[in-house]
Amino acid sequence: MGKTGLRKKYNIVLSRETSIARLVALKAIKPKPFTVWEVLIPILFIFGYMKSKEQREIFAQNLLFTKKLALDAAFNKIKKKQSRQSAEFHFKKKTDDLLAALPGDVYSEVIRQEQLKEMNLLMDHYCQLMQAEGTDYDALVLGAYHTRAEYNAFLERLRGAEERVAQAARQTLGANTDTAMADRIEKATYRVRMAEIDKIFETDSQA
Repeated sequence: MGKTGLRKKYNIVLSRETSIARLVALKAIKPKPFTVWEVLIPILFIFGYMKSKEQREIFAQNLLFTKKLALDAAFNKIKKKQSRQSAEFHFKKKTDDLLAALPGDVYSEVIRQEQLKEMNLLMDHYCQLMQAEGTDYDALVLGAYHTRAEYNAFLERLRGAEERVAQAARQTLGANTDTAMADRIEKATYRVRMAEIDKIFETDSQA
């Protein structure tokens, strides 16, 4: 696989993940005053409402936190022919740095461990996509998973991993958890992904 081809696939996958995060933010978030912590903390789940387009973008970038780290790890794993242990180093170091920098009632080892599991799952997924043949995201998914059932099985594993991260965040934040927002994120993510899978496997459903 050529260097240019790999970078192009990386950009295709990142663009789609960014689009999904923005859609989830748009569907899940209703305007409401927010705190400075909700803007500054770069972790996956922030249980607060945003009140403007710019703040929705910040929220989307937080949703992308584990996805981007896992995608970078997958890119380096393929490009540099790294072992899993070497590829994991970047996101392990990044989350370890966050653990040292943020208050324990905001980001905890419990959250970090669940995020590491999610990122390992995502890293394998992104490796599959970037090693598949295709010039757009839909083609990469079809090349990597072949059938709707296979791709849906992956999305279910991802949903479970994300839910465990959310549970860890609830455990850490305690009374400060916005459970209604967490539910909105989960439901919005599910709807966006189901619409995506319908689009990708449209030909299968019509067969």
